[in-house]
Amino acid sequence: MTQAKVCFIGAGNMTRSIVSGLIRNGYPSELVHATNPSQAKLDALHSDFGIVVSNDNVKAAEQADVIVLSVKPQLMQQVCEQMQYLDLANKLVITIAAGIPAARYSEYFNQPITLIRTMPNTPTQLGFGMTGIYADNSMSESHKAICQQLMQSGGKVVWVEKEDELNQVIALAGSSPAYFFLFIESMIETGKKMGMDEAKARVLAEQAALGAAQMVIQNQDLSLAALRNNVTSKGGTTAQAIETFEQGGLRTLVDKAMNNCVARAEEMAKTF
Repeated sequence: MTQAKVCFIGAGNMTRSIVSGLIRNGYPSELVHATNPSQAKLDALHSDFGIVVSNDNVKAAEQADVIVLSVKPQLMQQVCEQMQYLDLANKLVITIAAGIPAARYSEYFNQPITLIRTMPNTPTQLGFGMTGIYADNSMSESHKAICQQLMQSGGKVVWVEKEDELNQVIALAGSSPAYFFLFIESMIETGKKMGMDEAKARVLAEQAALGAAQMVIQNQDLSLAALRNNVTSKGGTTAQAIETFEQGGLRTLVDKAMNNCVARAEEMAKTF
């Protein structure tokens, strides 16, 4: 990435995830600034990554080349309105907030802005993130490159052609780490009920999850069904477990959960 000054408005988990990726990939810490009302979060970011921190959104944004809006959707309008008197003509604004349409930000800032919407997830912190990105057709290639390199510091990126596809990104990647955490958590809880020590149950479940993900990644020529069938001997233990999941309506439940996730994002777009 060009040596742009990047300012994160908000210092929550996602800011920490992206900053971690940037610094891990050698981005100069003195060019990264984060703001937040909570001094404790700022102190932690400064201590862990050496970045600049402050409580002043306006001053930080004024000095930045790239402004990353990393606050909750319900706070976004208030935060943007604080900065609406700045000249944003030569700045790139990137938002990681779910739900809020790109056009709404020009209203919040009360001026035309150059904005890219992104939807990253928390594994970005470890370099295994997945980020969906949307920019309209007027976006310059240089700005798109800056955004891509910023988000790629934490993992893979996928550009979507239509803005509403970001809601599908939320369901598939933005929110989905929590799905897997819940599944692994449930496995560990059952292991404990069966008499397994919690630490042993956790390492068994987490390593199985990691291995399964790697099997998917490293066998692109095989369908998920084929990979599953390779583990499932007819009449065996795995077959019994899979049959139980199927009878319990796992596919229907996943479909419903993901569609409800998208519906909530659409609802947020109307609310904020």
